Amino acid sequence: MISKTLDDYINQTVTGFESIPVERKQLLKLVSEYISQQLKENRIAQLTFICTHNSRRSHMGQIWAQVAASYYGLEGVETFSGGTTATAFFPRAVEAMEGAGLEVSTEKQIVNPVYRIKYNNGNPAIEVFSKKFDHSSNPRESFCAIMTCTDADEKCPFIPGATKRVSITYEDPKAFDRSEKEEQAYSERSRQIAREMFYMMSKVSI
Repeated sequence: MISKTLDDYINQTVTGFESIPVERKQLLKLVSEYISQQLKENRIAQLTFICTHNSRRSHMGQIWAQVAASYYGLEGVETFSGGTTATAFFPRAVEAMEGAGLEVSTEKQIVNPVYRIKYNNGNPAIEVFSKKFDHSSNPRESFCAIMTCTDADEKCPFIPGATKRVSITYEDPKAFDRSEKEEQAYSERSRQIAREMFYMMSKVSI
């Protein structure tokens, strides 16, 4: 059972698909088709969201894609994230997840903590921490690489082991760090990514 806050957030998200530009819907459907094909062939659909520092957008993509897959009853979808370098899941991004109604916990207050994201009592928590995209906890082959920032997209034209690569980039909320618009920027980016991940999963056909 999900929290009322998260339930309301999801309901608002899935009613906003018409606001997604047509060209972005086409990119999202490329991933939907990949997932559909994998599931039809009884394979795990592995999605790795990649950004430079694996601190904001790639984590949001990983989390919301997994929540959306569960929402649409898509078993066999596993999401991951990574960067071209490791830093940490940025605190303001973590707060945006909590604001959406996700339950966030971490056991250790270290430089790069592991966060556990709970969204449904019937599903295991999503474990997220900053790492390179080729980290041992991420798939090494047979996965779809989703590039969430232009910098990583340009620096990594080839992702070893990926069977599909799709560029779905987002503006970085980091641009508003330490400004009066910081909280709003992270909230808006979370909402945009959530909306697009839910749309992507809604188009999966099995």
